[in-house]
Amino acid sequence: MSLVFRHFRVFFIIAIAILGPSIPSDAKDSIGWLEATAPPFFIHEGQYKGQGYEDQVTDIIIEHLPQYTHSRTIANITRHYYEFEQGHKVCNVGLYKTPEREKFMYFSIPSFFTYPTVLIIDKSKWTSFGRTKQVKLEDILKSKKLIIGRGENRSYGKFVDEVLNRYGTKQNIFAFEGQELSLHFFKMLKLDRLDGLIGLPEEAMYQAERLGIRDQIMTIDIEENQGNPESWFSYVACSKTEWGRKAIEDINHVLIEQRPSARYRATYERWLDESSHEGYRELYEKIFLTVTR
Repeated sequence: MSLVFRHFRVFFIIAIAILGPSIPSDAKDSIGWLEATAPPFFIHEGQYKGQGYEDQVTDIIIEHLPQYTHSRTIANITRHYYEFEQGHKVCNVGLYKTPEREKFMYFSIPSFFTYPTVLIIDKSKWTSFGRTKQVKLEDILKSKKLIIGRGENRSYGKFVDEVLNRYGTKQNIFAFEGQELSLHFFKMLKLDRLDGLIGLPEEAMYQAERLGIRDQIMTIDIEENQGNPESWFSYVACSKTEWGRKAIEDINHVLIEQRPSARYRATYERWLDESSHEGYRELYEKIFLTVTR
């Protein structure tokens, strides 16, 4: 063995001894939580900062996954899609499950049980929608007489998405993407640039109250998403990689344990009118908690 080789081997062994301990064997994996500016799902500023129901469920999951390091990033839905499609170590706490998304996302068991999306209108427009409390979205879009607002790349549940994608055109749909999406649409509604928009009931009431127009806004049920609980569920989604598969397994354990708690249920319930609480709790027990896979 040459003198140079012996010196190199000694140097190599010393380097391993020095550097090896600096790489801990139990280094934590990470989860980057993607969030949107979309109250009352996420609330990033103001009086209710951090009290959105997706804010709070993210908090619960993070508390019960100490084996990961966690970060939170505010981004629009296009950025969300990019991060998932690139296979980055990211998750979102509450997305609708769609065939398109399943191509590049793994989904948990249901993480939220919300009332289904509705049509949100100014009360002055009620006659245009037939003065009824439930409409068939397909009929509205086929008529091409009314303009409906929808978020670009936002899902409104399987059944509503199918109708929007089948019958939506430039004549009857105004699609928009950006921060404060629902707030932008509400302002357009009041300026008479939209006849209606699609959103969740609690989203409607939050934004209407924020703008001081709660007494001017009403919601109409959408026939296509009534009667099928699948359209009432949201899920945690993570990138469709081996990392994402393992993260979803760990998240499912937390959801099974935490969903029955009063704290978990209250994350959404607090944004409902008190008259809705009893009915919501009954459905929560009978439908939501029974779905465990």
